[in-house]
Amino acid sequence: MYHFIGIKGAGMSALAQIMNELGYEVQGSDVEETFFTEQGLHELGIPVLPFDTENIKEEMKIIRGATFSDTHPEIEKALSLGLPIYTYSEMVGHLTQKFKTICVAGCHGKTTTSAMLAHVLNELTGANYLIGDGTGYAGIDNEYFVLEACEYRRHFLAYTPEYAIITNIDMDHVDYFKNIEDVIDAYQSYANKSKKMIIACGDDPYTHLLEVTPPIFYYGLDDDNDIIASNVEYKETGTSFEVTVEGNYYGFFELPIYGKHMLLDALAVIATCYYERLDAKDVAKVFRTFEGAKRRFSETVIGDTIIVDDYAHHPNEVKAIMKAVKQKYPKKKIITVFQPHTFSRTEQFSTDLSKVLNLSDHSYIMDIHPSREKQEDFPNVTSHLIIDALDHGESITMKDAEKLVQYKDAVILFMSPNDLHELEDDLIALLEVK
Repeated sequence: MYHFIGIKGAGMSALAQIMNELGYEVQGSDVEETFFTEQGLHELGIPVLPFDTENIKEEMKIIRGATFSDTHPEIEKALSLGLPIYTYSEMVGHLTQKFKTICVAGCHGKTTTSAMLAHVLNELTGANYLIGDGTGYAGIDNEYFVLEACEYRRHFLAYTPEYAIITNIDMDHVDYFKNIEDVIDAYQSYANKSKKMIIACGDDPYTHLLEVTPPIFYYGLDDDNDIIASNVEYKETGTSFEVTVEGNYYGFFELPIYGKHMLLDALAVIATCYYERLDAKDVAKVFRTFEGAKRRFSETVIGDTIIVDDYAHHPNEVKAIMKAVKQKYPKKKIITVFQPHTFSRTEQFSTDLSKVLNLSDHSYIMDIHPSREKQEDFPNVTSHLIIDALDHGESITMKDAEKLVQYKDAVILFMSPNDLHELEDDLIALLEVK
């Protein structure tokens, strides 16, 4: 029996689902609060228990979430019993050695790219996948394993990829990485673990600084890339483009994706399919049925109001999702609801966040979600670092849905790695009554 401490975490939930489908006996524990990552666990009948030392039994194997220290009661119990304890990354690392693993890393876009690639490969050939939106699936006979690989604390160095995809390199986890050079060093180590090739976004300046041994192929819109999208049309119905690979025409793609960032994500998938010798027409046909990753441009339509839920938390991500909204809904007002994530990130990026949020018609800012950090360590960092620099902005709490009902013919864009469903659900209820 494998017991997951923190099973509702996005990666942990997906890993539990995969191990269950590979035939392992699985259960887990977490806080009693409800999260979107639970759905897949419940569908598979995986027990999800409240934290309790009684959950820990003799002969169990423990998988611990990244945020849980040795002082957590369940981990203390496991240590006292001498049980084997694995980190999430260590257990995933074991799985990467059993399949043809395609790791998708990048400071932005890795979840969407992983979801796209998993969808296409699973429809065409069958594929296992573990995605950071809490989605996991496995079949023992599948050849491929699509894995979202996170750079935080260099966790992705535990994996053994056949393909190492890099969507971009950026400064994000400022509580761990010292500077951009430190981030590049981590990605260089990750890329050099690839057994076959590296597929990296060539439009990103930092990917060209990597010193790697495996062959590296670049994708993007610039002419000096190996995989190039050309004749691009951004339309309200999606994006169309043609792809050439190393000077050879590969195919035409018309996909339900929005914004340059999603086009680049799609190119990473298309490049992988090309090097795996999949037919472009088959790839394009299956790709058209992609419905998106969880909490990435997830839409709810109520009358003339569009509610969009997205994981964006970095200034570059906020800017990208707002451009995507403008592509799909060019005539609607854009109202943003943003929850800053971690004090360190807010302190580092508050000015840039204010600038991109000013692109909307009005912004509402929630209190900072602390995650692994403590307010006392950042006494001068609050959401007002962002609010005070906004042209049209104010604070909002999880109980203030009535502030958002006033907007007509608008897109209300919720952005945060944290689950904002309570505020969104209250807004939906008010709009339905209205």
